[in-house]
Amino acid sequence: MKLIKPFYISAAVAFMLSSCSPSLAPIVSTNPANIDKTPLKTSPVKEEDLKRWSHLDLTKDTIPGMSTDKAYSEILKNKKGTKIIVGVIDSGIDIDHEDLKGKIWVNSKEIAGNNKDDDNNGYTDDVNGWNFLGDSNDENLELTRIVKKGPSEPNYAEAKKALDKQYGEMMQYKPQMDMIDKADKAIKAHLKKDIYTVDDLKKITTTDASLNQSKMIMISVASQVGPNFQEDLKDQMDQVYDMLNYNLNVKFDGRKLVGDNPEDITDKKYGNGNVKGPDVKDGLHGTHVAGIIAQIRGNDKGGDGVIANNVQIMALRAVPNGDEYDKDIALAIRYAADNGAKVINGSFGKDYSPHKEWVWEAIKYAASKDVLIIHAAGNDGKDLDLEPNFPNDEVNGKEISDNFMSIGALNKEYGTKMVADFSNYGTKNVDIYSPGNEIYATIPNNKYKYLQGTSMASPNVAGVAALVRSYYPNLTAAQVKQILMDSGTPISIEVVLGENKEKRSFTTASKSGKIVNAYNALLMAEQMSKK
Repeated sequence: MKLIKPFYISAAVAFMLSSCSPSLAPIVSTNPANIDKTPLKTSPVKEEDLKRWSHLDLTKDTIPGMSTDKAYSEILKNKKGTKIIVGVIDSGIDIDHEDLKGKIWVNSKEIAGNNKDDDNNGYTDDVNGWNFLGDSNDENLELTRIVKKGPSEPNYAEAKKALDKQYGEMMQYKPQMDMIDKADKAIKAHLKKDIYTVDDLKKITTTDASLNQSKMIMISVASQVGPNFQEDLKDQMDQVYDMLNYNLNVKFDGRKLVGDNPEDITDKKYGNGNVKGPDVKDGLHGTHVAGIIAQIRGNDKGGDGVIANNVQIMALRAVPNGDEYDKDIALAIRYAADNGAKVINGSFGKDYSPHKEWVWEAIKYAASKDVLIIHAAGNDGKDLDLEPNFPNDEVNGKEISDNFMSIGALNKEYGTKMVADFSNYGTKNVDIYSPGNEIYATIPNNKYKYLQGTSMASPNVAGVAALVRSYYPNLTAAQVKQILMDSGTPISIEVVLGENKEKRSFTTASKSGKIVNAYNALLMAEQMSKK
């Protein structure tokens, strides 16, 4: 589930959207040692930099970006790479977005709209990928599905306790949401327009006590949320109502529309080729993720994608408004691996995984096909060494493959608060960090938006992985993972982690103790490629 930070609910709660080859000597051209020892810049990121701060350089800009701009200006200039396909497993993608033109994978062996499986890959009319959710969108959380199955289900007691707790919290928030919703509708009716400003509110003069109360409520909301209060208000209300109506509702069955048996991995005849989904607006999350990787660089329309050329996004719709099914994720990974993807991004995750063995087998299958999987670490602010987040590649404390990476999220200001408070962390089970707070990218219908979460950090890394694989195609998935880990910028300062505000050295906040650095990665790839 996507992360939405509550702005005006008194008890804030964040929900989940939403880690070899022989070693080389690390190449670290961006050395933060001097920054560690000198006073930090405390001024906020400049407005002109905010839309693309993730591409900046730590030493030059004192911003913990990925040095992507430096990579393009000093390494990739006048170089030509090869085509690279990145599978994006998400909520759907607006493949017609103006800033993704020419960046969407096309299955050249498939004839669109003829209702035939022309390439005999088991999927009919899969021109741009596959929609494993069919016409469905809203879903339960996995803990809700466990409770629905009854007390004999593994993890039932734990899931029931968590369900009751979350449902109770949402019911506490609902009266506040109802009150604000009522006030918002009253203001819209009075002003006779759906979009209004704080100035519009202040100009309302009335002797109607109810309308005046609505005015005061919305002014209070706006003062806490900011100029985009109506949009943020809708996000918050959608989260609360969706949790009550769908995610935590044991009486709701979202899978009925799909028509398959989600408990049977061999039941594969389901879904369709409409990768946008039944309503393109519900592909906001997936479109944003795709944009982080591949939106056109330098056109002044939105943010900049990490990989400018040679990239094709394969759209795999498998993440509903709720928790994804293990079956869909496993089959989506296999589809990507079978149809040419060399990098897969997974910006999703959950606390329970009843059929995790299906996903583990898919991860190993992807490894056999030389596919690198980049996955968001999750937005619970917890230590993954103590509490798991699924999917992962760890079985009984051991990694099952060398092609899977777990990514934590960074804030845009260097210093003790550099790790986003929502980001999961872990010395063993988070591999590396990248920018994940206030990332500007594409959303459906030719629009753009700032979003935050490890969901945004993961595609930043997937983009760097795609860069390396495009310009150094002789390197394997395992080698590219090693490069990303070894070439990252090391940080040694103490940072605050998670919602419990745990303090520890950044060196122990992940397996690498580093942040991804595109410039360094390409330098190391050049060295490894020659070997």
